[in-house]
Amino acid sequence: MLELSRDAMERLGRTVMEQLISHRTGIRDKAAGRVLSRKEADSLLAEPLPLDGTDPEALVGRLEREVFSNISHVDHPRFFAFVPGPGNFVATMGAALAAGHNVFAGTWLGGSGAARLEQTVIDWLKEAVGYPWGGGGLFVSGGSMANLTALGAARHAKLGSHDARGIVYFSDQTHSAVERALRVLGMPESHMRRIPADPSFGLDVDHLAGLVRSDREAGLTPFCVVANAGTTNTGAVDPLNAIAELCETEGLWFHVDGAYGAAAVFGRRATEKLQGLSRADSIALDPHKWLFQPFECGCLLVRDSVALRSAYAIHPEYMVDTRLEDEEINYCEYGVQLSRSFRALSLWLTLKTFGAGAMGEAIDHAFEMADHAEAVLSGMPGWAVVTRPSMAILTFRFVDGPEESLDTWNAAMVRQLRESGVAMVSSTLLDGAYVIRLCPTNPRTTREDIEVTLDALAQSARDAGYCL
Repeated sequence: MLELSRDAMERLGRTVMEQLISHRTGIRDKAAGRVLSRKEADSLLAEPLPLDGTDPEALVGRLEREVFSNISHVDHPRFFAFVPGPGNFVATMGAALAAGHNVFAGTWLGGSGAARLEQTVIDWLKEAVGYPWGGGGLFVSGGSMANLTALGAARHAKLGSHDARGIVYFSDQTHSAVERALRVLGMPESHMRRIPADPSFGLDVDHLAGLVRSDREAGLTPFCVVANAGTTNTGAVDPLNAIAELCETEGLWFHVDGAYGAAAVFGRRATEKLQGLSRADSIALDPHKWLFQPFECGCLLVRDSVALRSAYAIHPEYMVDTRLEDEEINYCEYGVQLSRSFRALSLWLTLKTFGAGAMGEAIDHAFEMADHAEAVLSGMPGWAVVTRPSMAILTFRFVDGPEESLDTWNAAMVRQLRESGVAMVSSTLLDGAYVIRLCPTNPRTTREDIEVTLDALAQSARDAGYCL
């Protein structure tokens, strides 16, 4: 029951592998993305529960036609929206191996080899960010879970029995995952201090220090500051060293949301910006972004692994068999999940195959592409760079027209580009104005890809008669 013959498994495996290789080698010729309407999606995929089976090879073909052709290809070399997930084929094979062997990575008893390999990869990441020997961490699903896990540990370490007076601080450019995590932890909005960003869209440390003082004077308990190592809006990096100094003086937990930007420690271009990262108590880092892993592959690093275990280790009677006599690591004691997949395998395989140096070169390439985009935009009449490239993100805007129409025109161009399939960019609001974001973190992106994308935006402006 629920088995295929060896021949059928081999045929299905070949079919899947051929589809994956064709996708990888032919992605440049595909649309950067296609979005179905709900009506279109229902007509293709809504169906009753099947009572009888179907040939799985035929199902793989159907998936290619009806599902995988109707997604945003975040690994496309002209996908510049949000923060792309470029992936790499070696990591894909790692994910397949982890799934195929059905590895349970929650306890040492369930996967001692997997746990030890995860520790090895965590050690590599600790070395990259400059963490000490006593540091630790674990793999999670992404930045949302990494931030949640870190903030839970911070509250436990600094507030003990969930002191209701605890206050946390972050800039108004911080990712929504942080606020969501605080909500999950039961923190009221009145205890979240959103600090208006400075003119460079970083955290204003003087304002932060003043708030900490006033909250203490009001009888509250400041316990955590969340800084950004690459905001989603503009790629801004908060002044990490200055924040670290304040946190050390005030006895606050210093957490850095570096979901995409912290990985730039592998390259050369962000060395100065990321000074102070190693002083953080915890760092959220998403390998499925700038370390080219498949989704879902997030990571949390901590300076002191005891803080994680203290916050999350629980020993019910039905887990007694997992308590061995050696120095084993049960990763279920360091975070929220008991059932965990073997996410570390893909990154281990990638780093062993290509080396950290190649990863750094791929990251630095993104900085070069963002710089090239800025240079191209500077020669395009009617367009203006709003924020210069920071951590390979830049924002810009069409400005050749009546001020009251510009937001609508820019939004229309983003939509038209997406619908054309040529490329995908995203947008955001900065100081109340609509701007276009470009995030070229895919190492397969070329200068021509940048030029084609910007030319397509300019052409849509000309076609619509926006240029006056």
